[in-house]
Amino acid sequence: MKSNHIYDYVERLSELLRVDSRQAGAEFGLQPVQLEVLHYLSICNRYSDTPMAVTEYLGLTKGTVSQTLKVLEKKELLVKQLDENDKRIQHLRLSADGTKLLNETIPTAMFVNVCKVLPESKQSEITSALKYLLTTLLETNGLKTFGICSSCRYNIQTEDSQYYCGLVEQPLSVDDTKLICREHESKP
Repeated sequence: MKSNHIYDYVERLSELLRVDSRQAGAEFGLQPVQLEVLHYLSICNRYSDTPMAVTEYLGLTKGTVSQTLKVLEKKELLVKQLDENDKRIQHLRLSADGTKLLNETIPTAMFVNVCKVLPESKQSEITSALKYLLTTLLETNGLKTFGICSSCRYNIQTEDSQYYCGLVEQPLSVDDTKLICREHESKP
C-alpha cells in the first residue's frame, strides 16, 4: 500500500530532524519543544502569537505550553506583551536573543547541508509535494491549516494595492501577508 511507504519516509525524515533539532537545542540548554515554540513564533502573524495559538499549532496541552513559555521568558528568548485593545490577550514575540538563537539552530545544519546538494528543481518538486501532502492531510481531517495569510480567503487586496483582512476587518502590512495565521481558510 503506497500510503505506508509515504508514511515510512515522512516518519523517518521527522525522526532524523527531531534528533538533529534535539542536539542543536541542547547546545543552548533548550528542549525540542522550546525550539518548536520559538520557530512557530517566528513564522506567525500578530493574530496568531498567543499562548492558545501555540497550543493549537503544536498540538500540546495548555500546561506544557505554559511551562515552556515560562522557561523561554526566563531565558529572555521571548517577550510577553498585553494586547492594546483587550488586556486579557497576551501576545508573544521573540526577543533579539531569541531571534539570534533561532537563526543559529533552525533549520539545523544537517538540513541546510542536504538542501545545498539538492538542485533547485528538486527542491521545488519536494516543496510542492510536501505542501500538497500537508494541505490534504489538514483538510481531510478537518484541522486548522495555519496557512500563509496571502493565500487566505479573507485576505483582500484593495484598489490602492494595500491589504486588508476581511475576518478581523483590519489593514494588513505586506509582512503580515507573508506569515501564517491560525484563522487561515484556503481560497475557494
